[in-house]
Amino acid sequence: MEQDNVFLATQILWSMIDANGHLRHSAYADLAAQARVNVLAALGLEKEIMKLGIGPILFKEELTYLKEIRMNDQVKVTVSLRNYRSDGARYSLVSQIIRSDEAVSATVVVEGAWLDLRQRKLCALPEAMQEAFIKIPKTIDFEVYSKEPDLKA
Repeated sequence: MEQDNVFLATQILWSMIDANGHLRHSAYADLAAQARVNVLAALGLEKEIMKLGIGPILFKEELTYLKEIRMNDQVKVTVSLRNYRSDGARYSLVSQIIRSDEAVSATVVVEGAWLDLRQRKLCALPEAMQEAFIKIPKTIDFEVYSKEPDLKA
């Protein structure tokens, strides 16, 4: 596993554990979400998008659970860019939650876009921010794709 795409390293807290003694389902999503926020901060985008009134939104979040995580375990969370629309309006990110024994415990895939928080409409990142965002480490199957055709009748 490459270390340059680790954006969160943390200990699993008691409050994150379910009645079965392992990490609760929603905590996996929380860990991946924090890693994505950390990516924006690492790229210098977190404060800039807030100034512009732009926020990331998700259309889809898919979690695949592979191995148990228990209280006090140490985990690392990676973030990699899988897809990016050429106009900078949409993206897909993949996170892996990895235990200290290097076992991948879960994979989280999100499909997202950018929302103009004032107009409440989808938007693209400004070009300079797109250049920063595209610096996120890539998956092996990374792809830039064109804007879908307008299918309005």
